[in-house]
Amino acid sequence: MAVPVTAVEPPARAVSPRHFVRLKLRVLGNNFRGQAWRIALFVLGVLFGLWFAGVGFFLLAAPGLAGESRYALMAAAFGGGVLTLGWLLLPLVFFGVDETLDPARFALLPLSRRTLVTGLLAAALVSVPALATVVTVAGLVVTAGALGGWSAALVGTLGALGGLLVCVAGARAVTSAFATMLRSRRVRDLAAVLLAVLAALLGPLQLFVVAAVQQADWDRLTGVARVVGWTPFGAPWTAGVDVAEGRAGAAVAKLLITAATLGVLLLWWSRSLESAMVGAASAGPARAPRGAVGGAVAQLFPRAVGWTRRDRFGALVARECRYWWRDARRRANLITVAVVGVFVPVMVNLGGASFVVEGGAAFGAATADASPVLVSLSMVFVGVLASVTLANQFGFDGSGYAANVVAGVPGRVELRARMVAFSLYVVPILVVVAVVLALVLGRPQWLGVMAGGLFAAYGCGLAINGFISVLGAYSLPETSNPFAMNTGAGIAKSLFTLLSMVASTVAAVPFVVAAALLGDVWLWLALPLGLAYGTGAALLGAYLAGDALDRRQPELLAAVTPRR
Repeated sequence: MAVPVTAVEPPARAVSPRHFVRLKLRVLGNNFRGQAWRIALFVLGVLFGLWFAGVGFFLLAAPGLAGESRYALMAAAFGGGVLTLGWLLLPLVFFGVDETLDPARFALLPLSRRTLVTGLLAAALVSVPALATVVTVAGLVVTAGALGGWSAALVGTLGALGGLLVCVAGARAVTSAFATMLRSRRVRDLAAVLLAVLAALLGPLQLFVVAAVQQADWDRLTGVARVVGWTPFGAPWTAGVDVAEGRAGAAVAKLLITAATLGVLLLWWSRSLESAMVGAASAGPARAPRGAVGGAVAQLFPRAVGWTRRDRFGALVARECRYWWRDARRRANLITVAVVGVFVPVMVNLGGASFVVEGGAAFGAATADASPVLVSLSMVFVGVLASVTLANQFGFDGSGYAANVVAGVPGRVELRARMVAFSLYVVPILVVVAVVLALVLGRPQWLGVMAGGLFAAYGCGLAINGFISVLGAYSLPETSNPFAMNTGAGIAKSLFTLLSMVASTVAAVPFVVAAALLGDVWLWLALPLGLAYGTGAALLGAYLAGDALDRRQPELLAAVTPRR
C-alpha cells in the first residue's frame, strides 16, 4: 500500500535586525535610482557630516593627547551631553528623523514588538548622523587610551557605543512620542508646552555656562562635569576617563546607567511605536453642524476665514487653514515657529548681560546694551524663520496636489491662497513676539521698529520661499510621524532652509541699515514701511513664482509624490 507523501514546508527563518538593514539599503538604492540630485545631496551630506565629525574628533581627543585629565573629564561630560541633547532636540526642530522604513508598513506583518524595535534601531544606525557621531566620539576613546592605556580605551569604546545607541534610541523615542501626541488635537497644547519647556531649558544652561566661563572657575566646572557624568547625558562618555583616573567602580556604574537608560528608551519607543501603528488617536466627538445658514458650502469654511469669497481663492484658503490646524506635520512647524520665535530674540538681545557669581550663586543682570539695530536684526531672523516653513509647502500635500493640477488652479491664485492661510496663524505669533520683546527690554517705543522688521522679513521670506517651493520641492514620507524624513530629504531640507534664510535676510537688510542710520525718525516709519515692503514683496513673489508654477505643475507633482 502506497504511503501518501506530504509536502513539508521548510521552517521560516527568524527575522533579525540584519533583514531590516538590508531592506533599508535596498529601499535607499531604489530611491537613488534615476535621481541624480538625490545622490548629489547624499554625497554632500556625507562630506559635511565627516567634516563636522572630524572637528569634533580633534576637540574631544585634544585633552588626552595633551595629558590633561581635568579637561578630558569636562570635554567628555559637556561635549557628550551636548551631543546627546542635540540628538534629542534637533530632529524636533530642524532635521527630522530618517523614515526610510516606515513603521506603519509593518503593522500587518507577524512581527513581535522586540523584533520590530531592534530591527528599526539597527536600520537607524545606518545613517550619516550615526556615522558622524561614531567618528566624533572616537576622540573620547583616544583620550581615554592616552590617559589610561588599553583598559581605559576598551571601556571608553563600550561607553561610546552605548552612548550612540542611547542617542539614536532617544531621538526615535522622542519623535515617535511627539508624533503620537500631535496626532490628537486634544493634547496639541500639551505638546506645545513640552516643546517650549525643552527649548527654555537651553536658556538657563547657556546663562550658567557663560557665567562659569567668564569667571574661569575651573574647579566649579569640574564639579559640574562630575555631576553631569552621573546623568544619562554624560555617563556613557565619561566611563573611559574614570578608568584612566583609577575609578573602575564608577566606570562600571556608569555603564550600567547607560544600559538602563537604553532599556527605558527602547521600552518608551516600543510603546509609542505600537500606538502609531495602530492608528490615529481619536480627536473627540464631532461637533454639530453650524446650521443651515449658508448651506453646505459655508460649513467648509472655518470661522476665521468666513470673510473670504466663495470662489476658488476662498476655497483654497479655507482648505489650507484646516490643514495647518489638523495636520500633525504642519502643526509641528507652527509650534517650532512659536517657541524659537520668542526664545531666540530674547536671548540675543539679553546676550550682553553681565553675570556675577557670588557665594556659589549666579545672578544675571541684563544691562541696557540692546539697540534698535540689534533688535531689528533679531526681528529679521524671526521673520525669516517663520516664512521658511513654506520652503516645501507642496511636499505637505504629497500626491493630494494632483487635485489642484487636474482642476487647473492658476499658480498665482494657489500661492496667494497658501500665503494668506499660513499668515492667519503666523502673523499673530509675530505680533506676540514683538510685544513680548518690547516688554522684556522695557522699550515700548521700539515696538514699531520690531514689528516693521518682522513683517518686512516675513514678506520677503514668503516671496523667496514661493520660488523655492516650486523649483526645489521634495516628497515627504507617508507616515503619522510629523518629524519623519526620507533618506536624503533631511539634507535637502537643510540646504533649502539655508538658501531661503540667506536670500530672505539679504532682501530685508535695508531695514537693519535704516535702523542704524535714521535714528528716532525710524521709530515712526518702520511699521508702515515694513508692512508695505513685506506685502509688496509677497505679492510680487506670488506673481512671479505663480508663472513658474503654471509651467511646472506636472514636474512638481512628480517631485512631491512619495515613491513606494
